Amino acid sequence: MSQTQNPRVHGVDHRRSVWVAGLLGFAIMAAVDQIVFHQILAWHHFYDRGTSDIALLSDGLLHSAELIMLVAGIFLIADLSRRQALGMASAWGGFCLGAGTFQLFDGIVNHKVLRLHQIRYDVESILPYDLAWNLFGAALLIIGVIITWRAGQRVRQAREHSL
Repeated sequence: MSQTQNPRVHGVDHRRSVWVAGLLGFAIMAAVDQIVFHQILAWHHFYDRGTSDIALLSDGLLHSAELIMLVAGIFLIADLSRRQALGMASAWGGFCLGAGTFQLFDGIVNHKVLRLHQIRYDVESILPYDLAWNLFGAALLIIGVIITWRAGQRVRQAREHSL
């Protein structure tokens, strides 16, 4: 593979840094949702359309999936770091992309399309909660896109200068 096709420049693997950190961002945002909204505030469970036993089981399954993603992400980040291939800017961009993806997927697909749960119950209007939830996710995605794009530009410029 020629250097112009190689995503690694000066040891940094931009694409892999984005994807691995994206996995971590997704998992950490799922953990925040689980801990803050499911457990501390008790506003909802992952699946609120059944019994309380089913709701707790669904939370446990979500927590299990999130922990598997966290452990996998930590090992993958550690491997990139050990090989000195971790691009920090690329990773931060990926982290924001993953966190924003979780937030928007949860807010749009789980809350509105599948109606597995709502952010909060027993309030006069859910609209402010939906707006805050989804705007926060969109902001994370936009920040992630900007950081990732800029990091990719730096990698491409470094590649051109090293030829």
